[in-house]
Amino acid sequence: MLVYNKFCFVEEPKVKKINLGIIGCGHWGPNYVRNFSTMPEARVVWVSDLKEERLTHIRQLFPGVKVSKDSNRVINDDTIDAVVIATPTVTHYKMALRCLQAGKHVLVEKPMTTAIKEAETLLSLASRCKKTLMVGHTFTYNSAVQAIKELIGQDKLGRLYYLYSSRTNLGPLRSDVNVLWDLAPHDVSVFSYLLGCLPVKVSAQGASYLRKGIEDVVFITLYFPRNIIAGIHLSWLNPRKVREITIVGNKKMLVFDDLNTANPIYLYSKGVIRKQISLPYYDTFGEFQYIIRDGDATIPKVAMKEPLTAECRHFLECVMTRKEPHSSGRDGLNVVRVLAAIQSSLEDKGRLKEVR
Repeated sequence: MLVYNKFCFVEEPKVKKINLGIIGCGHWGPNYVRNFSTMPEARVVWVSDLKEERLTHIRQLFPGVKVSKDSNRVINDDTIDAVVIATPTVTHYKMALRCLQAGKHVLVEKPMTTAIKEAETLLSLASRCKKTLMVGHTFTYNSAVQAIKELIGQDKLGRLYYLYSSRTNLGPLRSDVNVLWDLAPHDVSVFSYLLGCLPVKVSAQGASYLRKGIEDVVFITLYFPRNIIAGIHLSWLNPRKVREITIVGNKKMLVFDDLNTANPIYLYSKGVIRKQISLPYYDTFGEFQYIIRDGDATIPKVAMKEPLTAECRHFLECVMTRKEPHSSGRDGLNVVRVLAAIQSSLEDKGRLKEVR
């Protein structure tokens, strides 16, 4: 194509496009189609889903995209460079395995698999095939979460004491996995990203109120290095939709509300100060006191962008440059390791389990 600069017409450089197939177009898959369709580096060629009504929906929105109920048409198409997998959790492993074996780069939704061995297999295969394997830990691409990471790195909160999160709603109910495998990947990946490490031990208790054998409410405790403790409350059976994380340090405290898109972070100058008197020992409460510091709340400025857009752009960049993804297959494996330990504790009535 000829374009005009201020001197003459010149040939516009051709942008190498990554041909994409997207498998799974239920709740989350259409968001991948929408995002990649706006990016000049990408071309969505195929969309596959088992339900004809979902394919009809895609045809109406994106008439130039080919659709099929048969995922093999996507995987066996030699023109496809990369595949996005947004199918039910229990199918992630087999679908990602087939794509890697067919020589495709893979972006798979969280969790990467439901078993440690399966995650290790995918990681090893991607390495041997020299293909990008990335996991959709979308919250680590959230501008607010990245801003919190910076605040922690700048020591604004001081020494961290504990974190806790609430991720609740009335539904949507899943039949393939419990609420742990559905929602906990978000919080486990965010906590590990913010703290720069994995928990060493975990415990969890939950209950199945709606369907036998599928926990719809779970309470989790994670034990991190440096004596940091973290709690997670997950529920499909709650009157309020909550997406909130609280972080408490010895200097400041922070609340992140993902549902507050205008002001997602509140930073509180609150804490407890030990009032010391220069005595060799303390005999009375008056000589040794704790003072409550109740300061102002500030709202850090965060330029909010759609996290999934940033995730999709990063995936294309990794495919083109061969750089290690921010949410790599290794990160996906680590999250599965934590989830597996939590599941083991859940089945063992809350007994403390090591992350292996």
